[in-house]
Amino acid sequence: MPLEQLWQRLDAETTAHPEAFQESLERLFPDLSARSEIEAHLLSKLVLACGDVSLASFVRRSPDAIAAARDALKAASPIVGDVPAVVAALDHTRLAHLNCSVETLIANPHITDAADAEQVFWQDRIWQERLQQLPAGCVLVIGYAPSVLMSACSLMEQGKLQPALVIGMPIGFSHAPAAKRRLIRASVPYLTIDGSLGGGLLATVALNALVESLLEKPDCHCYLTSP
Repeated sequence: MPLEQLWQRLDAETTAHPEAFQESLERLFPDLSARSEIEAHLLSKLVLACGDVSLASFVRRSPDAIAAARDALKAASPIVGDVPAVVAALDHTRLAHLNCSVETLIANPHITDAADAEQVFWQDRIWQERLQQLPAGCVLVIGYAPSVLMSACSLMEQGKLQPALVIGMPIGFSHAPAAKRRLIRASVPYLTIDGSLGGGLLATVALNALVESLLEKPDCHCYLTSP
């Protein structure tokens, strides 16, 4: 059968039922039996957000990242997103239920992409100064500007910034990979994605997944024994 006819037959079947995302994930996902239920949930949400199963192999976390996230959320720690688009995509309803306030680091409504965020952060020192003033124990969610993550790492190394968790997933082709490698070396709980992969959507999906699993499985401790 010619390839085009095969695709036409397969495509025709898609009109008979909605897409079974969970079934597709179970069929395509790598073996996650060694991962905790909480981490498997997190990886599933990230993969669904980008449509690429291979993303799971690029996700990196510190051993204490999930525990740190749950402790911070239980303690109503403030959530700080790097740009308005990241803050807008957070699950405000669930965060309000946890009494977590939500703040924007670079409060410039005209930022539309990573290039804008990078330039605004570099050109106006008010945002760099604001980064230094973030409260200890906050959860920092970075999905746009790699220089925000790089600056955060520098401040953490100097003991001037002490977040409970950093979700560092900015996009970029030189600065972002370097910033993520620096984050991995920092003495702070972290969640990131290797290389240039990332973005605001994935950063917010990561936090939203952690919030969801905390509220739905508040007494789960499976993540404490997973590698």
